[in-house]
Amino acid sequence: MGTVYRLLLKQHIGGAGIPVVAKGDEVGCGQVIAEVAGMGANLHASVSGKVKDITDQYIEIEESSTQQKGFHPLSGEGSVGDIVKAAGLVGMGGAGFPTHVKLATKLEGGAIIGNAAECEPLLAHNIKQIEEHPDMIYRGIKYAMQATGATRGILAIKGKHGAAIKAFKKASNSADKIEVFLLRDQYPMGEERAIIRDALGTLLGIDQLPSAAGAVVLNVETLSRITEAVEEHRPVISKHVTVVGKLKSGTSSQVFFDVPIGTPIRTLIERAGGIDGNYGEIIQGGPFTGKRATPDDVITKTTGGVIVTMEFPREKRPLGLLVCACGGNEARLREIAASMEAVVVGVERCKQAQEIKGALKCEDPGNCPGQAEKILELRKKGAQAILISNCSDCTNTVMCVAPKLHIPVYHCTDHVMRTVGHALIRRLQSV
Repeated sequence: MGTVYRLLLKQHIGGAGIPVVAKGDEVGCGQVIAEVAGMGANLHASVSGKVKDITDQYIEIEESSTQQKGFHPLSGEGSVGDIVKAAGLVGMGGAGFPTHVKLATKLEGGAIIGNAAECEPLLAHNIKQIEEHPDMIYRGIKYAMQATGATRGILAIKGKHGAAIKAFKKASNSADKIEVFLLRDQYPMGEERAIIRDALGTLLGIDQLPSAAGAVVLNVETLSRITEAVEEHRPVISKHVTVVGKLKSGTSSQVFFDVPIGTPIRTLIERAGGIDGNYGEIIQGGPFTGKRATPDDVITKTTGGVIVTMEFPREKRPLGLLVCACGGNEARLREIAASMEAVVVGVERCKQAQEIKGALKCEDPGNCPGQAEKILELRKKGAQAILISNCSDCTNTVMCVAPKLHIPVYHCTDHVMRTVGHALIRRLQSV
């Protein structure tokens, strides 16, 4: 029996895909297996094999013992946006917004911004891709400029990534008007509105789209997949993933390129060396915003990381939660608190966190006005320790207050950072 790949019908913003294959069908790698009627993205078989099962949530394909060479190509006809739509491409940095919709934006002289912030700690696949294949990202920016009418391209990247910056500049041509913008080395500089604020000097409202600033922001892997779709007629059938944590092979980040969509997480962890003894949880995504997963969960078009953590500490003191729009939400903090066997006595939101369409958005991502009021409120509610999910600057302000009140601080990323010996998210070194 071959490996079974489970391809979720909804891996994006919008409606779920509608299967166009039946149980028992033989399918080839790259073949369309589900389509969407409205907002969404096509789904393609990531391997050759037989359709093992179909539900309202997924299509399972049992891999054939002999895999075909290559993939079923796209037709390659139409505009850049048409080809990208046929490829089933969505934002591969985590949001999953259908890319062809972004490329339909008419910028009239605006900018395409390549998001190379790789802001979540420990994730490394985007930077490694720039170092090894900068030309794919560079040409992706050019195709996106062509589709939108943008006259300017920007790669937004943190200055600490010198090798990637050098590689990208080497692949550049000044005539194309594509430049590099250096971001601050803080979280969440990869948030769309933070990038636009810093790179273009415009702070968008929480309900405004990047187009209001004359911009479209695309993750670097998304840009490389645009190039693949246009030049190779390749559908989206794989994902670049970082695997890190409590592994027998060590705690360094490992990058796996072109992992077939639908690969079980346990398979990828085994490729990375396997779990080293007991563990706390598996996170799918990054330390700040990832979600708890099981070994049976699968890689999707938006999976950036797989993290295996140490076991959780135990906290017997009454715990207060401070929820930030830039990190784990209240449900995530309660999940962590339960794993710590802690009793939650109060919840507060970061001063700048505003709810829009059921999700929290920060009024000015990465720039904090202070959290003293919220810490005092949690103390009034009986909190003797606090668990926070704040960005770098908000956490810095928390640490200016909580220690003076003798209130210990946990961050939602602590168990991840301790697993790999990384510095905890606390005070900013520059402050």
